[in-house]
This record gives sequence, C-alpha cells and structure tokens, in this order.
Amino acid sequence: MDDPYGTPDADGPLLVIVDGANVVGSRPDGWWRDRRGAAERLRDRLAAEGLPGRTGPVEIVLVVEGAARGVASVPGVRVEEAPGSGDDHIVDLTARSPTRPRLVVTADRELRGRVTALGAEVTGPRTLLG
Repeated sequence: MDDPYGTPDADGPLLVIVDGANVVGSRPDGWWRDRRGAAERLRDRLAAEGLPGRTGPVEIVLVVEGAARGVASVPGVRVEEAPGSGDDHIVDLTARSPTRPRLVVTADRELRGRVTALGAEVTGPRTLLG
C-alpha cells in the first residue's frame, strides 16, 4: 500500500495532481474574469512554494481545461491540458501510476471518490492556498 505521507518508492517521488479548475474556483477572487490568468497564478505559486509542509521530492502536475487551456509548463510544474473532462484526465493520470504514491488536490466529492478507489490520497485546495 502507498504511504499516505508520500514517501518515495522505486517508481518515483510523490505525484501531486492538482485539479486546476477546482482549486482556482475555491476562492471568489475574480478568477472567472480571466481563467487562464488564474491558472497561471496557481502554476506560479506551485512552482515557487511546491507542496506546503512537504520536504521530500514531488512531481507536480496541474490539470487545466476549458478557458484555462494554453498555460505553459514551468520548472517544477508540468501543466497538462485535459482533452475533454478535467476530472477524467485526473483519473487517467492517477491510474497510470498505480504503484507510485499519489496525492490529488481537489474538493470535488465525486472526483475524490474516483481517485481514492485507485489508491490515491486526496486533499483539498486549502493545502495549497492556506
């Protein structure tokens, strides 16, 4: 079983998959006026701060969809555009690394159920946003 604290195993460091739309949408700060800009600000925050409280290595993947498409990856954060549903893409990314420790950042109840069924841990947007 994966270590809930994300201790790296032979398959790599903790994989942190961030539900960009859900995390950005968790704060009423005007994100809806510029979804791409909001996703870029989240990406930059992740690149600068990583996963708060985590000292070990992590691989951060920010999943974007819809109007947030077009956000480039930067050192420390790989950005993936969901070809369709962001939730489906997050589930696919989670399923691709079954033996690796995985943490999905979302408040979406249905998505949380889907990824925990695959053995991933989940946490809410506050983990990243304070």
